[in-house]
Amino acid sequence: MKFYYSVILMLFSISVSCQDNLYRFSEDVKKTVLEDSTQSESWRSQMEATYYSISGQYKPALESWDRTFGRVKKITAADSLKFTKLIPANAKDYIVKKATNEQVVIINEAHHNASHRNFISSLLQGLYDKGYRYLGIETLEKDDSLKIRKFATLNSGFYSQEPEFGNFIYKALKIGFKIFPYEAEGNGKEREIGEAKNINDFMQKNKDGKYLIYCGYQHAYEGIHKSWEKTMAARLSDLTGLNPLTIDQTQFSEKGLPKYNEPLLKLLKNTEPVILTDKNQKVYNGEDKELFTDIKIIHPITKYKKGRPGWMLTENRKFYEVPSSAISQYPVLVLAYRKGEFEQKGIPADIIELQNAEDSHFLILDKGNYDIIIKDREYKFVNNFDKTVK
Repeated sequence: MKFYYSVILMLFSISVSCQDNLYRFSEDVKKTVLEDSTQSESWRSQMEATYYSISGQYKPALESWDRTFGRVKKITAADSLKFTKLIPANAKDYIVKKATNEQVVIINEAHHNASHRNFISSLLQGLYDKGYRYLGIETLEKDDSLKIRKFATLNSGFYSQEPEFGNFIYKALKIGFKIFPYEAEGNGKEREIGEAKNINDFMQKNKDGKYLIYCGYQHAYEGIHKSWEKTMAARLSDLTGLNPLTIDQTQFSEKGLPKYNEPLLKLLKNTEPVILTDKNQKVYNGEDKELFTDIKIIHPITKYKKGRPGWMLTENRKFYEVPSSAISQYPVLVLAYRKGEFEQKGIPADIIELQNAEDSHFLILDKGNYDIIIKDREYKFVNNFDKTVK
């Protein structure tokens, strides 16, 4: 599954035209997308999932995607037996160690699943310590001021407008990564060729470190693609002569409804992202041998804490309860911006929608200084205040 370049341009133009209200109430996401009868059901499902994700609505994003793309999958007794013999290992630790002897790591995401950005953020420091200095991000527009500003804005890209994506970029820049865009025009084969060429061109001019490439869906796959012949990852390998370490996050991630989850998730019941190996340390990378990645991450089913996805809580992040006294009426959107970023059209670090006083009032924020912005149902500013998270 993926968005074609023309759809990305359409999405980006929509977001730019309504940036003031880009972060929306759930009801407005549904109205904006589902009432457009000129588009196909699959298009509306993708749009709704994407805008839910951008507005911090993790579970509704998964559910919207599944409305069109959800499939119930069965498992054979033989496969079930095989899976029980595989050994789980912490995915973060395994990948960082494996990347030590690599030059290029390519890892993908599902564009509506914010947990994937959270996971790659967890890899950044470990990879930097192993010599990775360059980070290519598919969604980014060319933005020469990004390295000076040190944070993404609404104009930096489309998917990067989502809070976890903004946090990912912020963390990468803070660690010291040089970030570069590589998107190419066209669809299908033309786009794969263009992306690989753009990455290779950058690599030829920047050779003081290793390369981490972040992309969507099947761009990270190797082997033979039925429509593209070769993917970006495979074409980059041809251009550079390097065999990238390719990693998939999309297949074994939770769906909006449990019935659509891969059977492996039901069998494994892991509580952290893992990879699986056999007794000979060979990595399980799926059943498809024609189109594959070197590693498949098996993400856990999300556990919610105080009404928020548990995977948002990392070593430095903590809960901050928005005081009821700050809210005079419901419903409201509460957006937390790192200090000084709101005025420059930055990306919020977190968003919550509160329909009533009983809803969870907890933001999840890293240590730092924030502007807390509260908007009413008409998207008018009704309150703002400073908060330092220690």
